[in-house]
Amino acid sequence: MKIKQFILGFLVAFFTSLSLCAQIRGNEIRVVVSPDHTDWVYSLKEKVRFHVQVFKAQNLLPGVVIDYELGPEMYPEVKKSGVELAKGETTLTATLNQPGFLRCKVWAHLDGRTYEGLATAAFAANQLKPVSEMPSDFQSYWQGVATEARKTPLDLRMKLLPERSTSTDNVYEVNFNTKAGGHRYYGVLSVPKAEGKYPALLRVPGAGIRSYSGDTYTAPGRCIVLEVGIHGIPVTMEQSVYDALWGALSDYWTFRNDNRDAMYYNRVIVGALRAVDVICSLPQYNGKALAVTGSSQGGALSIITAALDSRVTCLAAVHPALCDHEAYFAHRACGWPHYYKTYGEPTKAQRETVRYYDTANFARLLKVPGWYSWGYNDEVCPPTSMYAAYNSITAPKELKLYLETGHYWYQEQWDTWQAWIRKQLGIQ
Repeated sequence: MKIKQFILGFLVAFFTSLSLCAQIRGNEIRVVVSPDHTDWVYSLKEKVRFHVQVFKAQNLLPGVVIDYELGPEMYPEVKKSGVELAKGETTLTATLNQPGFLRCKVWAHLDGRTYEGLATAAFAANQLKPVSEMPSDFQSYWQGVATEARKTPLDLRMKLLPERSTSTDNVYEVNFNTKAGGHRYYGVLSVPKAEGKYPALLRVPGAGIRSYSGDTYTAPGRCIVLEVGIHGIPVTMEQSVYDALWGALSDYWTFRNDNRDAMYYNRVIVGALRAVDVICSLPQYNGKALAVTGSSQGGALSIITAALDSRVTCLAAVHPALCDHEAYFAHRACGWPHYYKTYGEPTKAQRETVRYYDTANFARLLKVPGWYSWGYNDEVCPPTSMYAAYNSITAPKELKLYLETGHYWYQEQWDTWQAWIRKQLGIQ
């Protein structure tokens, strides 16, 4: 009887705690902006009609007041405020005369709150080409950087993390040299416990400063996975440590951007290449299949690593950053971190340096299959910039669009992403 009472009490407490921990999800008010083509694709000079609707509890909300912007992404040509929608809906019309993306962004104001919706139409996106100039010594420069860095021994150090290891994988905290001068990379390495040879995956990170838990989920017991950070500090500390470092590393992507050898991303890129060295040094690696993947900054680093290291056999990049920086000078959307739009007019040295850190220039060098994915509503990495890089790729490529997404991904997108990687690595 006591056991039954205990179990009953436990179940009541458990389900009560679930209800108490219910998460906030979504908003009651939704602003929906819908292009009149279901694929959001238009011919040059064709009119796109954005149907704007404001819903409350799934019903049109009459009398709501909106503001809106309409025009090429990052450069809206029409801005209007205080427009009342008598019936809760309206249609806005515009077009583009040259390849690019046309964005309609709407803000609805109600009871002291502001709600946002947007949609972005594509016009001849496959015709977009990079504005950014590719230095004549671009490839030889990076080959020289990699060669010089590899004169420094890796000095790989591994520490088993029993609390993170699973029944199928041993998980290690690792660190290794990137280049001369004491520069090190830190990461989390997962290695199958069973004896054998395995394919490998390198996970490179998006922007920011954070801890990493490692990857034992992509293919448990069937794949080596190395997940790395870029800042030269351990990646297994409490998040509060990284939060405290954010002040010192704020805008790190701009550090020394007037010197191609000293720019912050120089060591970052070298570190990604040395991470490939780490994988290839492992006795468990099969020497046949090595993928690199990431999103945003990690999407850029995936393209860069695959472009510079022939041992990488495939890549998967989601909404890649650092694309076509100099598009700004053509009054066209440039990729994150929007160097010239955000940080002001560059010096000659800055402009020349940043060309060596443009994803579009690395994309031209790719020779291995790649899977790419993004959405049209991305305001961090504009689709104009990503298409400019993508259209430069001559290697086998596949683009999977999730039109409505911004700088995030849907569950379906994540699942497709992971499945593509497993297929390329020969993991069923």
